[in-house]
Amino acid sequence: MNPLETLRHSCAHVLATAVCKLWPEAQFAAGPPVENGFYYDVDLKHRLSPEDFAAIEAEMQKVVTAQQPFTRSEVTRAEAEAMAKSGRLASLAERAGGSVFKLDILQGIPEGEAISLYQNGDFIDLCAGPHVANTGDIGAFKLTSVASAYYKGDEKNPQLQRIYGTAFPSKKELDDYLTMVEEAKKRDHRKLGRDLQLFVFDDDVGPGLPLWQPNGTVLIEELEKLAKETEFEAGYLRVRTPHLAKESLYKTSGHLPYYAESMFPAMEFCEEEGGQTVKYYLKAMNCPHHHKLFGANPRSYRDLPMRLAEYGTCYRYEQSGELFGLMRVRSMQMNDAHIYCTEEQFASEFKAVNDIYLRYFHIFGIEKYRMRFSTHDPERLGKKFVDEPALWKKTEDMVREVLKNSGVDFVEVANEAAFYGPKIDMQVWSAIGREFTLATNQVDFAVPARFGLEYTTRDNTKATPLCIHRAPLGTHERFIGFLIEHYAGNFPLWLSPEQIRVLPITDAQVPKAREYAAQCRRYGLRASVDESGDKLGAKIRLAQTEKVYYMLVLGAKEEASETVSVRSRAQGDLGVKKFEAWLEETRQAIAARSR
Repeated sequence: MNPLETLRHSCAHVLATAVCKLWPEAQFAAGPPVENGFYYDVDLKHRLSPEDFAAIEAEMQKVVTAQQPFTRSEVTRAEAEAMAKSGRLASLAERAGGSVFKLDILQGIPEGEAISLYQNGDFIDLCAGPHVANTGDIGAFKLTSVASAYYKGDEKNPQLQRIYGTAFPSKKELDDYLTMVEEAKKRDHRKLGRDLQLFVFDDDVGPGLPLWQPNGTVLIEELEKLAKETEFEAGYLRVRTPHLAKESLYKTSGHLPYYAESMFPAMEFCEEEGGQTVKYYLKAMNCPHHHKLFGANPRSYRDLPMRLAEYGTCYRYEQSGELFGLMRVRSMQMNDAHIYCTEEQFASEFKAVNDIYLRYFHIFGIEKYRMRFSTHDPERLGKKFVDEPALWKKTEDMVREVLKNSGVDFVEVANEAAFYGPKIDMQVWSAIGREFTLATNQVDFAVPARFGLEYTTRDNTKATPLCIHRAPLGTHERFIGFLIEHYAGNFPLWLSPEQIRVLPITDAQVPKAREYAAQCRRYGLRASVDESGDKLGAKIRLAQTEKVYYMLVLGAKEEASETVSVRSRAQGDLGVKKFEAWLEETRQAIAARSR
């Protein structure tokens, strides 16, 4: 954990201490730090609500003021089980009924692994740590919400109450964060997505499966156009693959059985040949299909690097409690590509991918970003990571060298690599300072060999290519969710679902308004006419509410002079302009994807 995560982890213990003071019968499960704060899951007959927060926070402040030391101790499994059965874990004293969730968590700790407890005041908890020195080091905190959550995220388990909070070293940092949160509520992609008619979810379709409305589909198509233009220029080859595949494909890739919980259940069919039952899975990733495409024909070193790109649709079975608008879904369209290259080509290819990220950041006005370089843990080779120590060192050294030579801001994090190689997660900050993980860039030195991928070298020998997995725009769903908040729905001209709306002042100008709109559409601009009988002021207000980028006011005077009175959503009245000249200027701005 980093220092802020440690502080928040300690604050979760202070929260549990306070809840125990108020409701001694409370049963606690897990209380980890998470993005932007912490939570603790509790089983309690009293239904918690924000109205309880003031009382809980008052008890928490007493614990902080007392500056209780966090004391770590190690116990045997038998001692820990005895404490759990007596109700002494995650409590202030022994109690009837035991510490049921802590006892279950204890059973999941592998034999031989150290079992540690942390104590502050009378509160003792089963915990691996770490913690701050004492409760007085926690700084400023606030409880933020309460929600329902299944124990261990499994719908078959008891439903608990999850208390969320946040903490920072100083009150100013907390206040700044809370201000940002309030602004984020105004920019909530779920609300704006509904208000701007971008996407919907429907119970009959299923949770986590977004339906894109025409306005939202514009965003998708513009992003795909950007990606395809960029990738064509960089020498990518476009491919198409099916939405499902046989079980054997994912066994070869290694995703089965290890990734099975994140995949939709198998579909079983009795194939005509042989009459055997065969399992098919909806694809959760595109890479196995792309590996098959690379291996479909003999390859030479002259074919490398080979860059295969696809906006592929993937399906992942996220737990219902983890679904969140467009940010966590079960169906996603991914800006995916796989680059097959030699070791000598790796550095330039990896840098070229990073350059694409930087190009996109400029286009979307993303000014703050960081690359998170995830490496392996040598002690977990053969368990969490492919057991190839030499290849891990070589590829991590190569990635690290590229990042240093590129001069980009990056942090290195151990034990978070993909199972087949090191990866980079792109952390970006929206216009209001909220952090998002948008995309990944991964090195794969293991799976190509599992598929028997090879190419003929200059020396007429066979070699296995390295594979770079990359998705600079991530998924449509997550990236558009980010853009909605980043722009607060006020998309730049090239991305706006409705770029132009012509506003005739009277019915007499409707034919000319239709003519102007049709001319715009002939050039690929998204234009419409407001033919309602509303007054001009009402038409302007509606266009502003619906976040139309340009409003062209057309009266008798403008019609006679082939002009329009131009209003911009962001800048207001831009004055009267010749329609043809304005149209050409607008076409150029869209082509340049100007911000």
